[in-house]
Amino acid sequence: MLAPELAKRGFSVIALWTQECGENRGHLPKAAVGFPENFLAEVEEQHTLEGTADVLRKATGGAELAAVICGGETGVKVCDALSEHLGLRGNSTANGMENRRDKRVQQDAVKAAGLRSVRSACGTVWDDVVAFTETEEFPIIIKPVESAGSDGVKLCHTVEEARAHFELLMSSQRKCGAQGAAVLLQEFLRGTEYIVDHVSRDGVHKCTLVWVYDRRPANGGDFVCFGQKCVLADTEVAQELIAYTRGCLDSLRVTDGATHTEVMMTPTGPCLVEVNSRCHGAAGAWMPLAHALTGYTQVDACVDAFLNANAFERLPDVPPSPFMAAGQVTMLISFHEGRVEATPGYDVVRSLRSFVSLEENVHKGDQLEKTVDLFGVTGMCVLVHADADVLAADIKTIRQMETDGSLFVLPSPVA
Repeated sequence: MLAPELAKRGFSVIALWTQECGENRGHLPKAAVGFPENFLAEVEEQHTLEGTADVLRKATGGAELAAVICGGETGVKVCDALSEHLGLRGNSTANGMENRRDKRVQQDAVKAAGLRSVRSACGTVWDDVVAFTETEEFPIIIKPVESAGSDGVKLCHTVEEARAHFELLMSSQRKCGAQGAAVLLQEFLRGTEYIVDHVSRDGVHKCTLVWVYDRRPANGGDFVCFGQKCVLADTEVAQELIAYTRGCLDSLRVTDGATHTEVMMTPTGPCLVEVNSRCHGAAGAWMPLAHALTGYTQVDACVDAFLNANAFERLPDVPPSPFMAAGQVTMLISFHEGRVEATPGYDVVRSLRSFVSLEENVHKGDQLEKTVDLFGVTGMCVLVHADADVLAADIKTIRQMETDGSLFVLPSPVA
């Protein structure tokens, strides 16, 4: 969604596809109007940093390269290194920050800064981490050091289950991680998980929204996201989360660009889950809601941080309270499987009184799978209405369609 925002401001946009990108390369939401057809060029990451810089320079056709901005989780490492190499605004790779998306690097930096961090162990072979399983209370979390959207994250209740998932991760390619990257074992944080979105320029961090996840177990997945709600910045919980998150960003030496930080509010206070050094994801489905509530989004604020110092200066330190409207992002969850013959549920969603927008992830002819993580949601809709009862009734309608299977028409089971 950065591409159409940049194009609207008169910039040409080059897509740099990293070697890690994989299947995410084709992940272009309908809301990104004009793209990919209006990219000035699409280029591939080369084997060396200098080689990548060379293909970028050639792709500009002699025009000035104004900024390198991270467009997704698989671009974080290359974006940091490339912007630094080209002398452009970005986050330095110095002081051990060559891979600031590594969750072990993040936890170590936060701990060194005196902030609450997660007890953990990290390794590429089971012997590296087995001692952690002998001292940590179960259940524990097993996840890749490089991931997004709960990709590869599992809550394990026994040593045997933990080892099996560890070995699975080490032998498989995740959606947003490098092959052979290490696996992290962590304490299971009990509490409520929040998202704290920021944009930064020259080390000044401005919060664009605080969100709270509605995560629940479903279809064997432990952390399926059913939706996201926005939290007023003047509440006590938001103020504590924002202050803690800015400490985390400083510990990771984040100075420029967007960050999407997941924080667990535990009984003893906030604790970092992970910092994602890019804009809030989910195909930008949340953007209409953010704009309805605050009048701006993290995406346009991110462009300001890189390319419009005056506009960044005018951004408020935190979002306005009260919000300009009421609403939430609702994920559409699948509890059924089969070849999709029709998608009548999408039309029902569009007819709801609180409907604002819908991102459709499943189409006629697709193989519908049960949702176990963020990558498996069948759609994301934004609902906004002045009447909270209307909003609640519309959400209830969606949940009923998920349960009874009427979101999609599937083949009748064979007797």
